[in-house]
Amino acid sequence: MQVKNFGAVYNNPSFKDKMNLNYQSVAAMKNSVDILKKSGQVDLATMEFGQYQPILAPKDVNPVGAKTWLENVGYARLQLSAQPNDRPLSKDEPTVIPLTKCALLDASIRKCFNSNPPIPMQIDVTQKPNTAPDWDKHDILLVWDYGAGNVPTLLYLTMVCPYIPPKPGKS
Repeated sequence: MQVKNFGAVYNNPSFKDKMNLNYQSVAAMKNSVDILKKSGQVDLATMEFGQYQPILAPKDVNPVGAKTWLENVGYARLQLSAQPNDRPLSKDEPTVIPLTKCALLDASIRKCFNSNPPIPMQIDVTQKPNTAPDWDKHDILLVWDYGAGNVPTLLYLTMVCPYIPPKPGKS
């Protein structure tokens, strides 16, 4: 499978700021949950990473076209589905250990959207350096902030895109 340069498209402040407007506070998450429910296009209980963004911010997730968004998300999901996971979902659910990194990502976003109140998210997109192990594979970084009783209050979700070497003749 050919590695595509997703990181360059989505690793920019404008994209991240626009996306985070949908998730950065409890109020924003409540609004996003309402929009998703009214859309009739996803089931919050089974929702996967990649499904909700085109509904909440169709123009912002498609800086290079709707088909490209779906290709990029699909490619990341394929790579993350092939990577085993041994981390629990969160401190308040230490026995929930999704089998793959993709399943962990999906469970994390479902936890955010389905909690009462919803848990805000801070989204970031980065790109691996060429010296990284598995430089050609996607990865995720999921870090929770917690309140009293290990109740999650914020998810920092970072999509780590593969390193893409510059094209010959470009630096």
